[in-house]
Amino acid sequence: MGDRLKGRVAIVTGAGRGIGRGEALALASEGARVIVNDLGGEVDGSGGAKSPADEVVDEIKKIGSEAIPNYDNVVQFATGEKIVKLALDTWGQLDILINNAGILRDRMLFNMAEEEWDAVIAVHLKGHFNLAKHACMYFRQERKPGVIINTSSTSGLGNPGQANYAAAKEGIVGMTRTIAREMGRYGVRCNAIRPQAATRLTLSDDMRRRFERAGEAGMKMLAELEKQTPEEIGPMVAWLCTDEAANINGRTFMVRAGLIGLYSEPEIIGSIETEKPWSVDAISDILPKQVTGSLANEWPAQPPKE
Repeated sequence: MGDRLKGRVAIVTGAGRGIGRGEALALASEGARVIVNDLGGEVDGSGGAKSPADEVVDEIKKIGSEAIPNYDNVVQFATGEKIVKLALDTWGQLDILINNAGILRDRMLFNMAEEEWDAVIAVHLKGHFNLAKHACMYFRQERKPGVIINTSSTSGLGNPGQANYAAAKEGIVGMTRTIAREMGRYGVRCNAIRPQAATRLTLSDDMRRRFERAGEAGMKMLAELEKQTPEEIGPMVAWLCTDEAANINGRTFMVRAGLIGLYSEPEIIGSIETEKPWSVDAISDILPKQVTGSLANEWPAQPPKE
């Protein structure tokens, strides 16, 4: 075991399997005491079981660190307060929050039901809020430094069939930047990751069928994804929680096996200005010439399939 996080207390949501499990173990391997939160549900959020969280707690104890399970649903606002209180009642402090819990309800937007939209937004976006709010309340009231790591996704950059998931994941990036700006004055850092790994979500039956429909290129992508183990994500998350990463705040990283990438922050890459109110004619005359003329529609209309 290392000792970069010795004496610190962490909460990891969705830690019973996949990426969350790897994150919990990586934190524990550096000396952190961990609350392992997991509802134990299916990929779509249905059902529940205690065994996933319990098994990770046992794994952490075997490597010589401390852990306790929690089985509450992050969708519930009260869960955030409950888990933070659990950390304080058990170990008297909270230092790290890893928001990871998530589900999938994939569907093309024109076929997506309201419930499928609401469920994914609730688990990912509201779930991040529920935990972050109560952690930030504690950090602010106690004037105690802390670290929050949120989980976004490359799907947030645009992925057909995942409008709900993409919206939630990009919302998480915006939340991350805002938390960093609000809480930096109190010594709290907040960053986000876009992990890529073979998990129950990324290798679900729906996702496999999507890869298959893409033909040879899709199967090649699937083969590459299957090599990306979720355990590869944890070390970067653990490092971001250490004092060595004290200069990193409000940033987003790609993390996968063999690659860690820092994303640029959005910036204006072209603009036009006027001293008069805009008119459609003025925009039509100037904008294509100076800014948009070289752009190409990457997703143009296609002829109907026979």
